[in-house]
Amino acid sequence: MIELADVLEAQDRVRATSRHTPLEYSHTYSSMTDADVHLKLETFQRTGSFKIRGATNRVATLSQAEKDAGVVTASAGNHAQGVALAATRSGVDSTIVMPEHAPISKVKATRNYGAKVVLDGTDYNEAAQRAHELEETEDRTYVHAFDDEYVMAGQGTIGLEILEDCPDVDTVVVPIGGGGLISGVAAAIKEQRPETRVIGVQAEGASSAATSLEKGERISLDGVDTIADGIATRSVGEKPFAHIQEYVDEVVTVSDSEIAVAIVYLLERSKTLVEGAGAVPLAALLFEHFDYEEGETIVPILSGGNVDLNTLTNIIVRGLVETGRYLKIRTVLKDRPGALEKLLEIFTEYQVNIYAIHHDRTSREVEMSDTEVEIELEMRGPDHVDSFLEALREEGYVVDILA
Repeated sequence: MIELADVLEAQDRVRATSRHTPLEYSHTYSSMTDADVHLKLETFQRTGSFKIRGATNRVATLSQAEKDAGVVTASAGNHAQGVALAATRSGVDSTIVMPEHAPISKVKATRNYGAKVVLDGTDYNEAAQRAHELEETEDRTYVHAFDDEYVMAGQGTIGLEILEDCPDVDTVVVPIGGGGLISGVAAAIKEQRPETRVIGVQAEGASSAATSLEKGERISLDGVDTIADGIATRSVGEKPFAHIQEYVDEVVTVSDSEIAVAIVYLLERSKTLVEGAGAVPLAALLFEHFDYEEGETIVPILSGGNVDLNTLTNIIVRGLVETGRYLKIRTVLKDRPGALEKLLEIFTEYQVNIYAIHHDRTSREVEMSDTEVEIELEMRGPDHVDSFLEALREEGYVVDILA
């Protein structure tokens, strides 16, 4: 088990490489939740993620022989960039194995930080198998993404910064993938301020820690499925699991839809780009997945902002759908002059803006005397959507909601 002393030692090692990231009060989320919300913005960390902290601490503790042999690791992207930069700054050769479908932006960034990148496997666990093979064949030191006490202690420096900037914090909300981040943060906070709660959050599609706690033992999921690729691990680490059992007050899960909404809010209201893994703490708060008192001081750790732009586009659309800002519908009209104009009169009455419209006379799903119409719409919220759809149906239109 790591202790406060280990985190304090790590702080000395990582100070020259990592940044003391901002802790900013959010009027928006405080108003939405009736809590006192302060965002820990690890999105502004070097490499765009907290991972540089643990990677730097681990590389700094290598022997000279280990440094000469080089390091290897597996990662979905953020740990990859952290290890690449930490190794390059220390003159250590690094090889990173990433899943074949890792975001392109993270692959490029890892290479730019000086690492050799090998793409292998469908997810983190399969990439890790290949990385361990390289560990054996090339005699490299494996830098684990989370199941390593030096890595955990490095991540725990975030907890030191939170208590320095907000000494009276009541609750810290932390994302969980393999568990390295929450282990270090919880140890740093609980050994200084035991009354502060530490809440862990996972995606529903990668809930290994939550399930393990329910069963009282570490379990491995058959697979993972979530937009939060940074925490898409099949199992929580052995060392982190012991720390979670010891220090963490509660672990909750959030859906991909809730994650998407949190990302959209952060973009629109906070002008901050946060990846899925980094948005899960705010999602848990906004959708009330844990209890808290009115006025309670809560710090969600926004752990990273490295999101692939193609993925971001899909997430934004999903978030807009969930908040009633985007609607895609299908209906059938008679194939005759004026039919579309009559439909659009309802759009005008309800002040609905059209993004795109597709008019298809050749669809095999409708009669030859009909035409199919798919329309993408900008809406103003759930109530606007409901009233608009009700008006369409009252006029006799059969409407299918596509998104």
